[in-house]
Amino acid sequence: MTPQVLLLLALLVGMTAVIARDRVGPDLAMFGTLALAVGMGIVDIRDAGIGFADPAVMTVGALFVVAAAIRETGALQLITRAVFGDTRSPRVGLVRLVLPTAFFSAFVNNTPIVAMFIPATRSFARRVKQSPSRFLMPLGFAAMLGGTCTLIGTSANLVVSGRLEQAGLEPLGMLELAWVGVPTVILGLGYLTTLGWRLLDQRKAPGDIGDKEAREYLVEMRVAKGSPLVGKSVADGGLRHLPGLFLAEIRREDGSVLRPVAPHDLIEVEDHLVLSGLAETVADLRALPGLHPVEDVDVQGLETHLYEVVMSHRSRLIGRTVRESGFRRRFDAAILAIHRAGERIESRIGDITLRPGDTLLLSASPGFWSTWRDSPDFYMVGALDQQPPPKHKNRRAALVVLSLLVAIPVGSTVLHSFSPGVPEVSIAVVALLAVVALVALGCINARQARSSVDFGVLIVIGSALGLAQALTDSGAAEVLAGGLLGVTGSLPPVALLAVVYLLTVCAAAMLSNAAGAALVFPIALSLAQAAGLDVRPFAIVVALAASAGFFSPVGSNASLLIYGPGGYRFSDFVRVGLPLNVICLAVALTIVPLVWPL
Repeated sequence: MTPQVLLLLALLVGMTAVIARDRVGPDLAMFGTLALAVGMGIVDIRDAGIGFADPAVMTVGALFVVAAAIRETGALQLITRAVFGDTRSPRVGLVRLVLPTAFFSAFVNNTPIVAMFIPATRSFARRVKQSPSRFLMPLGFAAMLGGTCTLIGTSANLVVSGRLEQAGLEPLGMLELAWVGVPTVILGLGYLTTLGWRLLDQRKAPGDIGDKEAREYLVEMRVAKGSPLVGKSVADGGLRHLPGLFLAEIRREDGSVLRPVAPHDLIEVEDHLVLSGLAETVADLRALPGLHPVEDVDVQGLETHLYEVVMSHRSRLIGRTVRESGFRRRFDAAILAIHRAGERIESRIGDITLRPGDTLLLSASPGFWSTWRDSPDFYMVGALDQQPPPKHKNRRAALVVLSLLVAIPVGSTVLHSFSPGVPEVSIAVVALLAVVALVALGCINARQARSSVDFGVLIVIGSALGLAQALTDSGAAEVLAGGLLGVTGSLPPVALLAVVYLLTVCAAAMLSNAAGAALVFPIALSLAQAAGLDVRPFAIVVALAASAGFFSPVGSNASLLIYGPGGYRFSDFVRVGLPLNVICLAVALTIVPLVWPL
């Protein structure tokens, strides 16, 4: 093993540790690792930049714009309203939720789909008197399953297709993955609506109804000078029996803390009142005179609305405290409360270190929703007040463009199979033309198109592809493949597929699906070549496994989106996700060798 290989492996281990600790986002960690690899001479600067010029990066960027156009025109909202209908059966509602989610996730980025379905899902849960946690995890998992059916279903599929083409092999066809993706979806959804449903029901997960910890926020409000509450007792000030709110403690300006709070305790100037309650009941605090958010901002007298946002693991603020992040200055919004799945946060808001999946309750101007809903800092921006209505006039045009985006590559592949002289149309070319058409038709404007692109994801993909090139150039991929082959050499070829699958699942769960696919692909390629086996089934397994990180909420946007709003714990993903991982692995090991012989 050469010094270069040792250095590169050490860098990758360090990168994984940094990402796992949530100190910085994956985009910064991976790009920084790539820069160090270039600086140490492990990979040439031109090879390191190959990843950012890869068609997969352009395609993923274009698909962000397509998904935003579908949302902006209201096409997706019409679908969400039609999903549940008038059903009062929780099980029927679950089936009606996961089927369209899986279908549309095969053709549209799953992040906006999950984000759009969350409000409708929570509303349905309240209607049928169930916890939203029973529906939100199946929603996220259904979106991940749907992405395994087509080339454009996930960025990982596009990455694998690009790596195949770079290796001089045939890229993935538009519907090639459907051979194994469709059976995976059928069995996966069957599990989610039967055994998975029961596993979620074994513990009463926090939700919007009934439960004392139902999406419970811990709110800290400051008693301003001149407030009519000053000098009154807790009982006389009306703070003893607030509907849906509980006054947990009072923090004095001198640092003393009153806990538990007695009815006769007096309210003083600059007291910090710590209350717990649901998002909707926290809104009532704004009606109490002289109570301001703890940040040194007076939002009274301004038109403000309440918003819930979910922190993205790509946010620049992750790993910083609220005070260090300058949140109010950056976003012109005051943090009223923070909810962290499965954990009650009792620190002062300014001292709370932000983590991926944290749900923040904000007070901000009406323009906050339209300004920051596509920000890479947040996975979801939901207004508790009324959101601006979408523009429905270009809905049909957006759906036509989406249909052509799918139909043209499929049609060209079919024609090419019958007449090899007809060239196949690149999905990257069609995606870029779709963006031009959507802007020209007025489905989305230039500003919205720019803001809809998650450049953090593109940096992750480009950096991961550069690091994958470093694995190949340095010989590290061959070393790792040789080690795996030495351990598993006596096992049948299907066992090697299982090893690659498990390796990809673990990498994707810690990093992201695209990064996991990019980093494991060169190892899988070297392993297949060393064993004298066809490369294609190993590539298919890498693509499938990259979208199967069900046991962790970290590696998938869909899981992080529902993590906070569902009030889940990490153990919920392990309990419900691991059996689904086993199902997907069994389907892959059964069908892949039949369709793509080893």
